[in-house]
Amino acid sequence: MEGNAGDQARAPRAVVVGGGISGLVAALELRRAGLDVTVLEASQRWGGCIGDHEVAGLTLDSGAESFATRTDAVRTLVDEIGLADEIVPPDPSGAWVLLPEGPRQLPKTGVLGIPANPWDAEVRAALGFWGSARASLDRWLPARKPRGEASVAELVRARMGRRVLERLVAPVVGGVHSADPAVLDADMVAPGLRRLMAERGSLAAAVAAQRGAVEGRKAGSAVAGIRGGLHRIITALVGRLEAEGVRLVAGHRAERLDRATGTDGDPLWRVGAVMHSEDAENQAVVALLGPEDTYDADVVVVALGGPAAVELLSDAVPALAGHEPVPGPEVKLVTLVLDCPALDARPRGTGILVAPQVGGVEAKALTHATAKWAWLAEEAGPGTHVVRLSYGRAGDPVPGVAGVRSGPETDNELFAAAMRDASSLLGVALSPEDVLGWDVVRWQGALPFATVGHRARVATIRSLVGVQPGLAVVGGWAAGNGLAAVVPDARAQAIALAGRLEGALPT
Repeated sequence: MEGNAGDQARAPRAVVVGGGISGLVAALELRRAGLDVTVLEASQRWGGCIGDHEVAGLTLDSGAESFATRTDAVRTLVDEIGLADEIVPPDPSGAWVLLPEGPRQLPKTGVLGIPANPWDAEVRAALGFWGSARASLDRWLPARKPRGEASVAELVRARMGRRVLERLVAPVVGGVHSADPAVLDADMVAPGLRRLMAERGSLAAAVAAQRGAVEGRKAGSAVAGIRGGLHRIITALVGRLEAEGVRLVAGHRAERLDRATGTDGDPLWRVGAVMHSEDAENQAVVALLGPEDTYDADVVVVALGGPAAVELLSDAVPALAGHEPVPGPEVKLVTLVLDCPALDARPRGTGILVAPQVGGVEAKALTHATAKWAWLAEEAGPGTHVVRLSYGRAGDPVPGVAGVRSGPETDNELFAAAMRDASSLLGVALSPEDVLGWDVVRWQGALPFATVGHRARVATIRSLVGVQPGLAVVGGWAAGNGLAAVVPDARAQAIALAGRLEGALPT
């Protein structure tokens, strides 16, 4: 079968490979530019790391549940798809951090846990007097224009010292990026922070400038959500694309990308895709069904995870060999719906992060969702609470290695660990009788592994791909973690592709 080859008088054609948020946003921009757009998605579900699941009768986010508000990128998209009035802030009570000596409130106005004011009362509570004194030396250290790459750990340790790194930054980075700050590129996970440091004279001043510090703002308030769940963005975006005439093809896995020649003699791209089914529990391909379908296009946007994107592009761009990005860690999310009126007091605000040096807790973070989102508390009803615990960091021991404990792996092991950890983190004894429902969701590689050197690798990949006419890559692995990075990047890449075809649009 030929998906769309052989047309004569036609608009330029685009194929987007991957139906996550980056692919859907790219498709919207390409359609707006007048292209005939087809989106191929291997699974039967749209949205990538944004999804939903039902637990104890509640429809909840199964992946991302908020977006950063540091720019208007996501808000603009939400407005375009008709959900502007549904944007909601989290509860202002803020988050906590578990340190070896016990829980503390996470300081306000931070970026990745880096404080804007080392002498803030909450910062002093977490660091102690001497920790705040060391952090305040940042004000007098020279702040030179950044050269080369630096890890988050290198930056923080040099400017503010070890205690800021271990007690504030490591818990936040572990919760958000599932990795040790020693391996993460500061410019990838906090874009512009080092540049601002050179301009403002200190890391603290750069944090204050980037965060737009406001007196009384708590940690976590630099994000927003959608009433009913972030997954509504995908539903609305898919509806908008369908209304615009975009062809959405689910259950088709792209297996091949080649340069070909059209019936008019012009060069084009040819995507070969095969229908397949998946094991819903293990998310593994179990069967390829039917012959290959081909989709001819003037432009192709590859919106897959980094390793999968390079694999698909390898035949069309042989120079990519050896530039494969490192896959992200597997993150396991355990959601518990609890009948527990004791949690009405919100003992840890909107949630709690765990410092890596804390023993006895296997989770890296807990989100008290019904404390964080008023709409969800109303929907759940009095005494019913939703908590979500996150497991898995980059560099964790590999399951099956002799003599090395890898932590909970099976669903039942994760549930048992979540019950223990939730009791400890919330300070409320929980029993199986309190559980109205639970679920485990696994995300393999959903978080981009922005190691030192990753930014240069992305630049090389995009440079090699960019010299090919009508070809681009998008996604979190290239843009950075979070919708605030992914959405504007996907827009920009699609707009650039469409701009290069402007002369070919029908008049």
